[in-house]
Amino acid sequence: MATIYDRYLKKSAAADLKTQMIFVGGPRQVGKTTFALSFLSTPSEKHPAYLNWDDVHARPALMRGELPPNQPLIILDEIHKYARWRNLIKGFYDTQKSERAFIITGSARLDQYRKGGDSLQGRYHGYRLHPFSLAEMGGTTSHHELNHLLKFGGFPEPCLRGEERFWRRWQKERTHRVIYDDIRDLERVKELSLLELLAEELPHRVGSPLSVKNIKEVLEVAHETVDRWIRVFERMYVCFRIPPYGAPRIRAVKKEQKLYLWDWSAAPEGGLRFENLVACQLLKYCHFIEDTEGYRMELRFLRDTDKREIDFLVLKDGRPIFAVECKTGEKAVHPALFYFKERIDIPRLYQVHTGSRDYENAGVRVLPFQTFCKEESMP
Repeated sequence: MATIYDRYLKKSAAADLKTQMIFVGGPRQVGKTTFALSFLSTPSEKHPAYLNWDDVHARPALMRGELPPNQPLIILDEIHKYARWRNLIKGFYDTQKSERAFIITGSARLDQYRKGGDSLQGRYHGYRLHPFSLAEMGGTTSHHELNHLLKFGGFPEPCLRGEERFWRRWQKERTHRVIYDDIRDLERVKELSLLELLAEELPHRVGSPLSVKNIKEVLEVAHETVDRWIRVFERMYVCFRIPPYGAPRIRAVKKEQKLYLWDWSAAPEGGLRFENLVACQLLKYCHFIEDTEGYRMELRFLRDTDKREIDFLVLKDGRPIFAVECKTGEKAVHPALFYFKERIDIPRLYQVHTGSRDYENAGVRVLPFQTFCKEESMP
C-alpha cells in the first residue's frame, strides 16, 4: 500500500485560510477531522486549537465566547450541533480574523446550511471532502491500487486497514450510525427501521434508472415517502443521483436518474462496482473544480429513447468537456460513443476499463482507468 500524504484539498484550503474561514463537509467517516488537524503543527485531538462541541470541557468556554490563547488557527468540530452556531462563529471571525484562521468541520447539516443564504456569506469557502481515489493512493498505473479501492472502498479506515472482516463490520456500523444518529437527529423521519430496508435495497439499484415506484412496492409505503427518504440519504452522503443530458439532436430521456453510492464497495462486485467507482471519481472531480475554481460543473449521463447510452458526461459551465463509458474488460468500442459523437460536440470521448490496452479508434480513446485519471488530472 502506498503511504497516504496530505489530502487533495490541502493546498487550496491553505491558500483560502489566509483570507477566509474554511468549511469542510462530506460523508460521515470520510476524514474531515483528520484533514482539519493536518493544518496544526501537531495533528492531534489533544491540541488546544482543536475544539469539539461534543467535548464537555470545550462547550462551556465556547458558549462564553472564549478561545484558547496564542493559537493562530482554531478548529471547530461539530459546532453545528449548537442552535446558534452561525452567530457564534460570525462573532469569532469578525472580531479576530486579523489574528486567527478558522476551520469548521461537521456533518450533512453543516453542508445544508452552507447552501443557503445566511449571515456567514462572504466569510468562508466551502469544501466537500471525498473518499480516497487513485491519485491519493500514489497515482501509479499498476492494478494493485485499483483492485484495493474496488474491494475496500475509499473511506480511510477500511481502505487503509485493508482487512475484509474489518471492512464488513465497518460498513454495517456506518449505515447504522448514519440512520440512528445523523438522520434521527437532523431529519423528521420516524420509520427508521424502514430506512434500514431502503439502505439494503439501494445497492441493487446502482447504475440503473431509479424507479421510486418499484421501491415503494417493496417497502409498502407511499411514493412521496420513498422520494423523501432518498433525498434524505442524498443529504447524508449515502447515495447520489445523476440526471440525463438532453441535446437538440438526440431524443434524450428526460426524467430518469441513475443512482450511485458514495461507498462504492457496497455495490455488487464486477462491472457495477467499477461503474460506481468511476461515478464517484467524476463527482469528486466536479466538486473539486467547483470548490477550488468556481466553475459550474455537472455530472450527467447520455441516453436516448432507443436506449443508446454513455455512462457519464461531464459539463463545465453547461458545455460538455468529456464523456466516459465504463467496461471491466478490454472490449471493442461501445457503438453509442460513435453515435453520440456525430450528434453532440464532445471534445473528448473515453472508454475506460480495468485492463491494460490503450488505443484510439475514430476519435474515441480506449484506455485503462488509471491512465484516464492521470491524463484528466483527477484529484
